[in-house]
Amino acid sequence: MAKYLSCMKINYKIIASVVLLTVSLFLMPLHAAEIADKVKPTIDGVIAVLKDKSLKGAEKTNERREKIRNIIVKRFDFPEMAKRSLARYWRKRTDEERKEFVKLFSRFLENSYIDKIEKYNDEEVVYLNERIDNGRAVLKTKIITHNGADIPIEYRLLKKDDWMIYDIVIEGVSLVRNYRSQFTKIIQRSSYEALIERLRAKLKGS
Repeated sequence: MAKYLSCMKINYKIIASVVLLTVSLFLMPLHAAEIADKVKPTIDGVIAVLKDKSLKGAEKTNERREKIRNIIVKRFDFPEMAKRSLARYWRKRTDEERKEFVKLFSRFLENSYIDKIEKYNDEEVVYLNERIDNGRAVLKTKIITHNGADIPIEYRLLKKDDWMIYDIVIEGVSLVRNYRSQFTKIIQRSSYEALIERLRAKLKGS
């Protein structure tokens, strides 16, 4: 059972590339960049923190990470990600259980995300195109690595009070779907309580 939580990951060296950039090339017409205009400031804000010399070093880890959390929480809809990752098991949870799961899952995802983006190394992101349809949007980008490889990244957003990211698809692999599959295996082979304990253990050890 433990192996499923230990595998609770997507290729995070690719996820890291989502925010590892110094040049943003817009290939979309200016009038068609509504979603990109929402996502780009989040990425730029994270990069600014990572470049801040006053926040370098192990002694500044907590302060640096808190600043990054404060930036990404404004654009990443962690509660929606948590709900979709738990899928049909969400409906069976009480209000208190849902609050607990969102809290644990959000912190788990934040930690995993920040672990990787701190390896910032001047990758380049290209914004390709976006599509908006009935309160949903998709922003397609690609990352160009130092060796010239292209990594397609697709952001999926929902319009609530603002456009919020609820999923990232990297080389055709959905982050939410990846977690949903692994969470389902843990619950089916053990229990929902076992999943919660595993998340708590992960956070305690981080």
